Amino acid sequence: MADSATDSNNSPPSRCPVTPVGLFRLYADLVKLRLSLLVVVTAGVGYIMASGTAIDWLLLLWTVTGTLACAASANAINQVMETRRDQLMPRTQRRPLPSGAISSSHGWAVAMLLGYGGVTLLAILVNFFAAGLALLALLIYVLAYTPLKPLSTLNTLVGAVVGAIPPLIGWVAVQGELGLGGWTLAAILFIWQLPHFLSLAWMYRDQYQAAGFRMLPSAPGGENAACEGTLLSALLLIPLSLLVVSLRMAGVVYVALALLLGLWFAWKSLRFFQQRSHETAKAAFLASLLYLPLLLLAMVLDREPQLIDVFIQLEPITP
Repeated sequence: MADSATDSNNSPPSRCPVTPVGLFRLYADLVKLRLSLLVVVTAGVGYIMASGTAIDWLLLLWTVTGTLACAASANAINQVMETRRDQLMPRTQRRPLPSGAISSSHGWAVAMLLGYGGVTLLAILVNFFAAGLALLALLIYVLAYTPLKPLSTLNTLVGAVVGAIPPLIGWVAVQGELGLGGWTLAAILFIWQLPHFLSLAWMYRDQYQAAGFRMLPSAPGGENAACEGTLLSALLLIPLSLLVVSLRMAGVVYVALALLLGLWFAWKSLRFFQQRSHETAKAAFLASLLYLPLLLLAMVLDREPQLIDVFIQLEPITP
């Protein structure tokens, strides 16, 4: 999944105190804990949507724990590889590695332990398919997405592929195979990441350019393309989110909420398209942060088809 925003300021980097709380914050920053937890949420939703009425809660615990470890590993390796560039960006220069709070070897060791541990846990306690998908996501993030960031604006699409894999991990943990429902969830995650990251990259386009990252908004002519891409992908999420209903994975309550959330997100993206400013870009980005968890929550809470089943099963009345 492409990077998410972090708090930033222009003060010089500082080290966290060596206390339990300080150490937790260091490691949380190293593995981008908030981003990793979002990955866990999407994997958990994939698991629940594949489970029907009977949920194996212990298997869910192993699934999200292994996924969390793999996501944390990928984020830590990403920071090790980008330490020098992170030092050039006010948004990222306070992270543990560029600030000097953690050494590169320390960060690499933590990343390896998390990666091996997460894949092993999934392979032993879930299934090899889930472990293979988690390993695939980790490798794409480290070997394709991260090296592409200073080379091509296509890195955003590669990062979106990585972010689309976690719901598939949850799905195969239950079903043991990929299904249309899992692919639909993955498609929603893929498309959602485009307006999410394009609006973020637009806000920090000067910093990305100064650090040598090739993001669409900082490329020649890319500022307008990023605004257009944000709006188009937000609009595409509306019909895509309703595919869940056509597969009878959710009911009419979800339909109403998905439409309302989709229209609201599209409106924020339209404002960004019309008034291209830091404020409207930030509003679109914050809308993306609210849209996804609310959509997934609605999906999970209304995952048992209700009234829609009645309409589907009605027999035609013969004269």
